[in-house]
Amino acid sequence: MSINTELSHAPVLPLEVLDALQPAPGKTILDATLGGAGHTRLLLERGAKVIGVDQDPFALERARSANIPNLEVIEGNFRDLEVLLTGRKVDGVLMDLGVSSFQLDDQDRGFSFHTDAALDMRMSQAGESGYDVVNDMVFEDLARIIYEFGEERHSRRIARGISEARDKAPIQTTKQLAEIIKRAYPGGHARGIHPARRTFQALRIYVNDELGALEAGLKAAANVLNPDGRLAVISFHSLEDRIVKHFLRDHSDFEALTKRPIEASELETTHNPRARSAKLRVGKKLSVQKNLEVIV
Repeated sequence: MSINTELSHAPVLPLEVLDALQPAPGKTILDATLGGAGHTRLLLERGAKVIGVDQDPFALERARSANIPNLEVIEGNFRDLEVLLTGRKVDGVLMDLGVSSFQLDDQDRGFSFHTDAALDMRMSQAGESGYDVVNDMVFEDLARIIYEFGEERHSRRIARGISEARDKAPIQTTKQLAEIIKRAYPGGHARGIHPARRTFQALRIYVNDELGALEAGLKAAANVLNPDGRLAVISFHSLEDRIVKHFLRDHSDFEALTKRPIEASELETTHNPRARSAKLRVGKKLSVQKNLEVIV
């Protein structure tokens, strides 16, 4: 099967995802983060039917305009999978977390500190934006989310720099924010790592409630999977990976098939730098619940 190249992109850990989900004719796989449909393309080529879910209206528009056979496209957040699937069950669920290449490359979305754009950062184009958070959130809360969601040890310095700058004039663009963070950052930051990277991550996670959505989405995935169905989750930072690890370890319906996360090979990271931080964990839904030790 050939899919419109304008839609597809280079997915991370492609062979590992295929091995995890084992797509085949007669199986239905749910791609809960459709994005550029890179993984979906591979699943379809193996003969599976794919249901693609995404909250990004631009990703949905691209997928629908491609008219791909055996692909059903649904708008929504994967935290609502049970409602979106209207009672249907699937044989596999894939979650490729974080921001897609299309979103990073779209200068109008405001996800990247490498380009100058309006401070938006919303995947669904609804609700509170990055601009609202940066300009309206009180200092203590701003420092807290930069620390918790960005794991940024200089969070208070950065939040103070943002507060002082916005007192003079609203911070409107990604370039303005990145420069403010850079000025607030102490000297000697790691070479090759932009000082704004962790703060931008924190703001994006907060604006889109990514960790809350992940926790709810994992529970929903468990409920839509058939017995022996596979759940494959690709995360890109430790906060996500920790949630996935604990879910597969502690959920009574699942057996973790990966003791340690699967990471990209050196060859893949050479051709696809985004894969460097990718971690894949896989679980199988059990037909009988496993016994969990109860500690009183």
